[in-house]
Amino acid sequence: MNIGREPSIVALRANAACFCITLDREELAQKLDAETGSDGFGIRLTASHPYLFANSPVFLATETMTAMKTVVAAVETAAALPPFRAAVLEWAPAIAAADFGPVGALMGYDFHLTEAGPVLIEVNTNAGGAFLNAALASAQRACCFETATAPYPDDAVQDFELGIVAMFTSEWHRQRRVGKPAVIAIVDDEPHAQYLYPEFLLVKAVLERHGIRALVVDPKALTGSAAGLSFDGLHVDLVYNRLVDFAFEEPDHAGLRSAYLQDLVVVTPNPHVHALYADKRNLSLLSDAELLTRWGLPLDAVKVLEVAIPRTVLVSMENADALWADRRNLFFKPARGYGSKAAYSGAKLTRSVWEHITAGDYIAQTFAPPSIRRIERDGEVLDLKADFRLYTYDGAVLLTAARLYRGQTTNMRTPGGGFAPVLEIAL
Repeated sequence: MNIGREPSIVALRANAACFCITLDREELAQKLDAETGSDGFGIRLTASHPYLFANSPVFLATETMTAMKTVVAAVETAAALPPFRAAVLEWAPAIAAADFGPVGALMGYDFHLTEAGPVLIEVNTNAGGAFLNAALASAQRACCFETATAPYPDDAVQDFELGIVAMFTSEWHRQRRVGKPAVIAIVDDEPHAQYLYPEFLLVKAVLERHGIRALVVDPKALTGSAAGLSFDGLHVDLVYNRLVDFAFEEPDHAGLRSAYLQDLVVVTPNPHVHALYADKRNLSLLSDAELLTRWGLPLDAVKVLEVAIPRTVLVSMENADALWADRRNLFFKPARGYGSKAAYSGAKLTRSVWEHITAGDYIAQTFAPPSIRRIERDGEVLDLKADFRLYTYDGAVLLTAARLYRGQTTNMRTPGGGFAPVLEIAL
């Protein structure tokens, strides 16, 4: 985690001083059209989602990127410990106990960059945006910082696509299937109404280019039977799960739940993977060095997590008064939440919101402020917050992206903000 100062200083300077507009929006639109085989798709996307893509890149020192990957490896190692698994499954819903083998497609490790180095804010098992960011990374002009290089140039974007197909095939094999899935359903509630529905079309296009039939499906349209899961009479082999009902508890998800529990369909990510990685309560274990040491986590991994994961505790009636007193230094998130939904900065808490937090299932995390990316928009200089997401599979990084935003949590509503490519600086 020891980050070389010189590249880090250059990256800091670049994030403050580079006003380059590197995104070629015309090229991006053309690439999106080509990806989906739909003329006008790119133009329609940028019109309906004006703040989805930022015009400017974000800079990182290569050593910082390496440190982030080290954190990912340490979390994966901790999550494999039998005592850790037993602990997280105790507070997980019953469905999470079943382990059919898959390790989770497209995990998202979200970081803030602090003066002490990268800090892991949370882990998501249904992280969106990877396919959009792959297209974004391939539509960039050169930047004024000549030492900055994209970690994913054009040829690596193709590698990303191949990695995605290999990922789904691996998940298929991990659940004791042979060959490759013939039909994959990309599943979310009312998918056409989802903000990232256009990404579902990119996923579909990638899979179909590699000989896998792909469907974008509402779970209500899936039918379960003794033969498995089907859509309009077509057998579904694998579900790419983008639902935020992580335990399939809603009535509309009963068919999917039944087929999943009977091992009639491969689902990724699934409730077991969510319980191991994405339940926010797990951060209270990952930030407890003494506990991890007692459970047998190697000392080097313990030290990495001790630095990289903010202290996290479960909110309870017993510690509520102390947490309220220290609220300005804390950030509060629902234990089984996702994205920024119902997450609150302690500095802006009202008593009514606090009552909601203490009555619910929340964690309190030591606040780690995000770094700043300064941009120019319409002649005005803006300071935007930045966070970094590593999209991974089985601990390996498939793609890295940044998100630029204003407000207390990430959003895609900030003028000048949105997804941004990450450029590495190595001197």
